[in-house]
Amino acid sequence: MGDNRRVSAYVKVCPRAPQGYAAWEAAGLAWLAEAESAGGARTVRVFAVESDRLELERLSPKATGPTGAQAEEFGRALARTHAAGAPAFGAPPAAWTDRADPGHGWLGPADEPLPLPTVPTGRWGEFYAEQRVRHTLRLGWDRGLWRDAGAQATFERVAGRLESGEFDDDRPPARLHGDLWAGNVLWTATGGVLIDPAAHGGHAETDLAMLALFGAPHLSGILAAYAEVAPFTPGWRERVGLHQLHPVMLHAVLFGGGYAAQSLTLARRYA
Repeated sequence: MGDNRRVSAYVKVCPRAPQGYAAWEAAGLAWLAEAESAGGARTVRVFAVESDRLELERLSPKATGPTGAQAEEFGRALARTHAAGAPAFGAPPAAWTDRADPGHGWLGPADEPLPLPTVPTGRWGEFYAEQRVRHTLRLGWDRGLWRDAGAQATFERVAGRLESGEFDDDRPPARLHGDLWAGNVLWTATGGVLIDPAAHGGHAETDLAMLALFGAPHLSGILAAYAEVAPFTPGWRERVGLHQLHPVMLHAVLFGGGYAAQSLTLARRYA
């Protein structure tokens, strides 16, 4: 491409990120963008990928945030992105799978992303128990978190209930953004655009719970519109905290503060 692309591009530099981080993000963006042809959520374009940087489409944020109508349209589009599906729970984007040794992806800030397991798994509960709850518990242990026996036992009881299939349903793996807090939906004049994913196959409720964790604008409208396309499974509101458990644990590992106690409080609800 010529000068027009360079003028409209944004270069995201990740000098402290591990080798492969830029390619991981690019693979996720491309995978999510595949759903746009079926009405899925708009995803920022990738122009080029290098070892420590991404050249992305430059977006113009809307200073006033989304309108209610834009939020509702995003909800419907997100449901269609999820419906594009994944080969299995935990499965990474196709371009990442094609690597000789995909191993894992990453989740977290570009200057300190944490490894995110991407092992394809047949059941959601088994995947979430091992690759999210127990995995993050081990990361926390390495940094001095949750080391008392009571905390370990609480998280393990949650993992055991998940592993047993108690929270499974008959929904197939969804194509998740994977880090869908409100800041990773960039609102432009034409609506919401997905950025900065940690894309993988998972349960659709996980992305929605992440939107709720730190508060998305017009969240009730997003959820109502989402349900028009993909009705929720009964009891979904009671499971929101379960889906928020992993990101809160991850925040504890990354940032400390009160997140360790918050994650343990969440875990006790499902132990």
